[in-house]
Amino acid sequence: MSKRALIFVLFTAAYFFSYFYRSANAVIAPDLASEMGLDAAQLGLMTSLFYAAFAAMQLPLGVGLDRWGARWVTSGLMLVTVAGSLVFASAGGFGMLALGRALMGAGMAGVLMGSLKMFSQWFSSRRFATVSGLLVGIGSLGALGAATPLAWLNETVGWRAVFFFGGVATALLAAAIALWSRNAPPGAQWERGEGSLTGLKDVFGNAQIWRILPLIFFFTGAFLGFQGLWGGPYLYDVLGLNQIQAGNALLGLGLAATVGFMVSGWLCDRFGLPRMVFLAAALFVLSQIALALRPSLGFTLALYVVFGFAGAFNVMLLAHARQLFPLSMVGKAVTVANLFGISGVFLLQWWLGLIIAAFPVDFAGRYPPAAYTAALLFSAGGIGLTLLWYAPLAWGGRVGRAA
Repeated sequence: MSKRALIFVLFTAAYFFSYFYRSANAVIAPDLASEMGLDAAQLGLMTSLFYAAFAAMQLPLGVGLDRWGARWVTSGLMLVTVAGSLVFASAGGFGMLALGRALMGAGMAGVLMGSLKMFSQWFSSRRFATVSGLLVGIGSLGALGAATPLAWLNETVGWRAVFFFGGVATALLAAAIALWSRNAPPGAQWERGEGSLTGLKDVFGNAQIWRILPLIFFFTGAFLGFQGLWGGPYLYDVLGLNQIQAGNALLGLGLAATVGFMVSGWLCDRFGLPRMVFLAAALFVLSQIALALRPSLGFTLALYVVFGFAGAFNVMLLAHARQLFPLSMVGKAVTVANLFGISGVFLLQWWLGLIIAAFPVDFAGRYPPAAYTAALLFSAGGIGLTLLWYAPLAWGGRVGRAA
């Protein structure tokens, strides 16, 4: 295996674990709620802390990646996830669950951004969107592992054992990245950036990136917030499915997202990144509106597929941000964009929980379908408005490509 292929495999495997951790609560939510006595607002807040910690790491992470590279920054942070996974596995109440979830998010903060930084050194800018799409597409199989397989493991060994052994596997992968990856190819210059936050002013001072940031907040937030949590309770409460049935539906969503991730880069490189993002985001909005109308089971399963495929294009907004800046600023640029995306997941996952919790539960503890209608229309409206703000980049402006 070539060194370039090895680096791709290692960082893609790390992203697999990141995706698994962020998506797992959608399947085990009923057990967490009943065992720990959590309501929808607590469940949403606890789950979203993964993204709150993830977001809090982004700006210093960008500086660290530009200064020291992904080899050490990504592998070192993954050890924090190991600690969080073990805390979560041993939790006795909301506080420990929240702490474990936050540590997992902080530790996984360096995986996708570290991968993009590493790939910017090992792959040409002409292949960056394609390789990024493959990374996220293959890595997003972690969401498939957090669907039917996790539902089966949860019923077989319990969620605590899953997180314990997940922590062990994450530690081994972090060691492999530290040992076998390098920040730049042999003979290539490692373009070390500034080791301070001052360089961020050039990122925030770019007018075009402010067309991207609001959309990535809502697009990424709605996609991961629903896939990582509320997509499961929607199936339980609105359609009355059991865990295995819901896991199968989430598996379909995850498979569609994997396909979307894998082809999004190729489509964007071929037909234009901003335009493909615009079209995918518009389709994503329509899928949310359709789900808000509470269709039949068969139509819902089809909409989960559309939701997953179209939602996957959110990652191309990171590639869009990367196009605006030189190599020495890639770490800062993509982490600023990701800060808005992950902040969106944290806030939307929490806000959707607050909206749903505002409705009374029935005798079985289920929230009414109207609660999910309100939540889905809220997130669809946010994406629609920010998509209009992004539209000039897709249909009226030109975006320069950095070397």
